[in-house]
Amino acid sequence: MHPMLNTAIKAARQAGSIINRASLDLGKLTVRSKSDRDYVSEVDQLAEQAIIQTLRDAYPDHAILAEETGASAGASGASGASGASGASGASGYQWIIDPLDGTTNFLHGLPQYAISIALRHKQQLFQAVVYDPARNELFTASRGGGAYLNDRRIRVANRTKLAETLIGTGFPFRDMTHADAYLAIFRELMAKTSGLRRPGSAALDLAWVACGRYDGFFEFGLNPWDLAAGALLVTEAGGMAGNLLGNEGYLESGNIVAANPKIFAQLVPMFAPHLTPPLRL
Repeated sequence: MHPMLNTAIKAARQAGSIINRASLDLGKLTVRSKSDRDYVSEVDQLAEQAIIQTLRDAYPDHAILAEETGASAGASGASGASGASGASGASGYQWIIDPLDGTTNFLHGLPQYAISIALRHKQQLFQAVVYDPARNELFTASRGGGAYLNDRRIRVANRTKLAETLIGTGFPFRDMTHADAYLAIFRELMAKTSGLRRPGSAALDLAWVACGRYDGFFEFGLNPWDLAAGALLVTEAGGMAGNLLGNEGYLESGNIVAANPKIFAQLVPMFAPHLTPPLRL
């Protein structure tokens, strides 16, 4: 296993311990609203601090992009920009971190949330960890080395007929500008698939595509830390990930489609007729 991946696993497990302890008494948590329907608790912050400290101890020159603290520099370089396309410091490495993807679920006692850690080097994703602390499921991937769930190699599902698929998604919740486009796509997929699911953690949804629990996933308006680790899991598990036109650029736009290659090819053409400007593809 790559030493950088080992470090990310160590960081994820430390954050998971913090989250699991806090889940035993949710009533004690201090929660504030970052924006409409977007919440942060002291657990998000403590988990993020633990992750960053572990990564900094091992790789002080690496830049970091994290949900709660934003972009920060490595010891010897400029910080990465807050967007997905920014520079990643003098080392060329940037860690992309979501300490608790699915905070709303967590705060309601719904055990569907995860820690997401990815490492990008010169705009390419190289390492990924998605850790589900409630189930103790650890999803990992290294570029060119495949994807794993608790040390077992995983692959995307092999279904080829859209009518037989189970598709994951996430409802728009920050920005309702493109809600009509989303609902039109949702309606079409309702009629053309076996079912749609919206559990509420994009990182975990993508990990579930990677291990074959879902046949595909799509969502609009996400952030790089929601997508980065999960997208690498999918591609290393033999799947495809792209923006709403099926191309690169999902980290920049925040819009993603992921599936095995045959289902991906059927999903992508369904999106274009419903897309409304100025939606970034």
